[in-house]
Amino acid sequence: MLHHISTKQKLIVMLSVMSALLLVALDQTIIATALGAIVKEFNSYSSLGFVVTAYMLTTTVTVPLAGKLSDMFGRRLLLLIGVIIFTVGSLLSGMAPSIEWLIAWRALQGIGGGIITANAFTIVGDLFTPRERGKWQGLIGAVFGMSSVIGPLLGGWLTDGQHILGMTTNWRWTFLINVPVGIVASIMIARYCPPIRHEGKHYPDYAGAAFITVALSALILAVDNTEVIFKSFIDQGASLGFIKGTLFVVTILATAAFVWVERRARQPILPLRFFKKKTYSLMTIVSLLFGAAFMGSILYLTQFNQQVFGANASNAGLMLLPMVGGMMVSSISTGQLIARLGRYKAFIVAGMSLTALSILSLITLQPDTPYWHEAVIMAFAGLGLGMTMPVLTLAVQNEFEQRDLGAATSSVQMFRGLGSTIGTAIFSGILTAGIMTSIGDPNTIPYVQTLKNSPAASALMQGDLNADALLRINMAKEDITTGATGAFAKLPAPVAKVATQKFETEQRDFSTKVVNAFTDSLHHIFMISSVLVVLGVAVVSFIEEKKLRDTPHMPVGE
Repeated sequence: MLHHISTKQKLIVMLSVMSALLLVALDQTIIATALGAIVKEFNSYSSLGFVVTAYMLTTTVTVPLAGKLSDMFGRRLLLLIGVIIFTVGSLLSGMAPSIEWLIAWRALQGIGGGIITANAFTIVGDLFTPRERGKWQGLIGAVFGMSSVIGPLLGGWLTDGQHILGMTTNWRWTFLINVPVGIVASIMIARYCPPIRHEGKHYPDYAGAAFITVALSALILAVDNTEVIFKSFIDQGASLGFIKGTLFVVTILATAAFVWVERRARQPILPLRFFKKKTYSLMTIVSLLFGAAFMGSILYLTQFNQQVFGANASNAGLMLLPMVGGMMVSSISTGQLIARLGRYKAFIVAGMSLTALSILSLITLQPDTPYWHEAVIMAFAGLGLGMTMPVLTLAVQNEFEQRDLGAATSSVQMFRGLGSTIGTAIFSGILTAGIMTSIGDPNTIPYVQTLKNSPAASALMQGDLNADALLRINMAKEDITTGATGAFAKLPAPVAKVATQKFETEQRDFSTKVVNAFTDSLHHIFMISSVLVVLGVAVVSFIEEKKLRDTPHMPVGE
């Protein structure tokens, strides 16, 4: 353990860890603004899902493995490996000559990201006693909050093309910018993070690692971009339902095999004895529910700002500032209060209750709602989220001895990530179904019929006219109007005037129809998200809180 080192050295270690974690947190938001430019350069829209899924898949799989390995071989070594892999993956992604290589390097990036995520939260337990951890978990939560605003802003700024030291930036810089930060973080971790001496012989759980990798991979592929990833099989006649069903069966079988192996492993990846601890078992459920609800509120609020207010990716990120501000204030202040009081359960209940009410209040948003209305709700939601997120990890860490800290902390991160992945997939289906049910057959819409004959919109009209396509068309109004205006200018003036008025009316009617359908569908998502958080509050009520200790939890014999 590292409780004995000086406060100055602890601060330096935490600074290097938070720098590494900022890289991972930024990557989840900065890439969103670059996807359009990536697809345009490589002319491969069908591969868009792979760019996102490849990173998420390897990150989710790596987290539990990295947590256990850090318990065996030390946090410094694993953190250093994670930062190096992430930095190299970023460099190679920024230099990728094709979409296939970019997907491969994104997968490598995800491995580094998973290792960093697993150990950044755990190392707080190495550095500080249970009672002190709240303050630092709160600061880590603030890092994630900042990234949700900085990511889209920085990504949009770099992708739009800036002149820096005689060079012009593009989407590749959203990856390359990680390199200098990663190098500095690596040097600081290697120089200042002391190693923990691990005695005894190690028996890596290779079979358990293999089965949990298969189980997590199959589950993610079953819920995220399945139709894109398995397009070649679908084109050959395999149904999407059959593919998803097969993946779910693989998930169940691999999970059963994993449990069987873990019962017999000498040093299991995820010791099943963890689940004998009531707090741990309940917190895994809360993490799943909260992960799904968090994505339901954050991800779709950004889309609401883009569809209703016409904000670009950068401005949509800025519009989340009230929520991020609330998260930062409450996460830091809650950490300070927990350190003084030594109690955490009341903060989880209060934070999740406030979050549930705030998310439910989002159903009052309408296409004509002023932004200040949304901003007030977001500020309260941010206060609730910031009060809750860091404390979930703290509650789990308080239950375990130092030797199990990595496996316990990383497994909770894994469950939260799975909740976000599954929740996003379910909410996406709800959103799509709601929009298409409200709109009906999009081919009958006059504006769509006009665009099918317009060269200016040919790229947008490729493929099926599903909900995503309709939303993209609505967001591209300005570009489409510019192209149409140029075409109308070639016509005689009276004809051009009539054509322009007809086009503008069709476009306005289409936008109103899509935005209303989108908003109504979002209301269902917000209601479900709120219910998930309420269920989380109910689960937390069964936790038997143990007061946070002022001294480290030393296992017998150490």
